[in-house]
Amino acid sequence: MKRIGVLTSGGDSPGMNAAVRAVVRKAIFHNVEIYGVYGGYAGLISGNIKKLELGSVGDIIHRGGTMLYSARCEEFKTKEGQQKGIEQLKKHGIDGLVVIGGDGSYRGAKALTEQGFPCAGVPGTIDNDINGTQYTIGFDTALNTVIDAIDKIRDTATSHERTFIIEVMGRDAGDIALWAGLAGGAETILIPEVGYDIQEIKTRLIKGHERGKKHSIIVVAEGVCSGVEFAKQVKEVTDFDTRVSVLGHIQRGGSPTAFDRVLASRLGARAVELLLEGKGGRAVGVQNNNVVDTHFEEVFNMKHEIDTDLYKLSQELSI
Repeated sequence: MKRIGVLTSGGDSPGMNAAVRAVVRKAIFHNVEIYGVYGGYAGLISGNIKKLELGSVGDIIHRGGTMLYSARCEEFKTKEGQQKGIEQLKKHGIDGLVVIGGDGSYRGAKALTEQGFPCAGVPGTIDNDINGTQYTIGFDTALNTVIDAIDKIRDTATSHERTFIIEVMGRDAGDIALWAGLAGGAETILIPEVGYDIQEIKTRLIKGHERGKKHSIIVVAEGVCSGVEFAKQVKEVTDFDTRVSVLGHIQRGGSPTAFDRVLASRLGARAVELLLEGKGGRAVGVQNNNVVDTHFEEVFNMKHEIDTDLYKLSQELSI
């Protein structure tokens, strides 16, 4: 393998740049030319591909977002779109591709591999919803952003004796809500993996109020419902003064934490190694602090599961 390409696709996440840096420098270390695909799969189809050097990724390890940019691309979901991408890769003499992104990005990489073009996947998403790895690149940074927001909201919730409902991202996974809710001392955490009973939540709020509690923090994962929708449900069963904060895309920005920078560096480097070893069609990840790799098919066949012990603990500590 003489030339490797790298692209970032789907929603950006803090640490993607650190992963790109690792891919580029690992490839050059092994005397392999490295090409950046700009704009995700859309850029692949259009041929927005440029050779990268050591200096191309200088001073980016601490930057959020992605220097290669990202985009959604419906065309690449089709065989015709995929063939256009492969033609561009062949035109530039690229032998393998590192794809940094989430579920949709992996599906594109799997399709390319099945058509004879080897790809390696690197999990870049704040949602922490990719199977085959305990942590995805960007999750830790997003988590700390949410915790910082919860801490600030708690200050004003205390001052005004209100119940605050904080809506966080995560798609269909509740990891951000669970971890941030536990770390931020939330009284109630709603996640897609576990149903909720509004009457039980009512009882908890009233019980806290009766023992002199002046405020409450409720963290709602977007995969459950919107914060505004849940606020209406709370209003229907209580007369508590509530406010809603939707954190939105602030969770996807910012300088990556040390954890995400190290994780991205380890996984990006391993992805290059997989391609050099002739192991396309696999995704890298981390399990028990060990770097592992999993076949794309297995990644898609596994079901994302929440840490039930962590959820149980959050309930026990929020009495």
